[in-house]
Amino acid sequence: MTLDIIAKLFQFIMFLFALSVHESAHAWMANRRGDPTARMLGRITLNPLKHMDPFGTLLLPLLGLFGGGGIFGWAKPTPITPRNFRRPVLDDILTTIAGPISNLMLATIFLLILGGIAMTSPAAHDMVMTMPTEGIPGMEALLAQNNSPLLPLILLLFEGMLLNIILFVFNLLPIPPLDGSHILRHMLRGKALILYDSMGWYLMIAVVLIFGRLIWALINPVIVLFETILLRF
Repeated sequence: MTLDIIAKLFQFIMFLFALSVHESAHAWMANRRGDPTARMLGRITLNPLKHMDPFGTLLLPLLGLFGGGGIFGWAKPTPITPRNFRRPVLDDILTTIAGPISNLMLATIFLLILGGIAMTSPAAHDMVMTMPTEGIPGMEALLAQNNSPLLPLILLLFEGMLLNIILFVFNLLPIPPLDGSHILRHMLRGKALILYDSMGWYLMIAVVLIFGRLIWALINPVIVLFETILLRF
């Protein structure tokens, strides 16, 4: 099995984990703000089976990974009953942003663990710094010289950091049905709100296909920031 295939498997593992944390965060915050719907359905859990959409969580991501298009997908939406909220607008916004914030927190945790590993020894430092500077080719070269168990761990953590950064930024885009759209729709009224809600998945697919480079231009600076911080350890 090549390192590239291992990296893709790690991406998929981290994808399942990140989605589970994301949806659990929505469910946890909704429960905190007065809506127990998701909690009662068992959605405050890291068990990916509870959040899994067969197409969006399994088939599409695997096709993207091994078909060369990159990982893309979604989890089963967390059920929310807005009328249970004590302060509907504020509580809905807090429940919404809990998902992306959880991904930012995960990315930060992975960054700190990688930084901690880098500080344990010069050899570990070289392994960690290889990912942001040389990527998979650099890791393959290291693997040929050193079969340290730290190498797959570093690869897993780095892929997890990148994936959670992508989910954090992407989900904040104000495009239905992404989390960012829940915030924007509170600012719309009347026909504008009806039109916005009706666009749904069509708008997101169109934006991803047409403005994919623009979306990446928003994500990349955050990745560069995290990598810059990592390189300072």
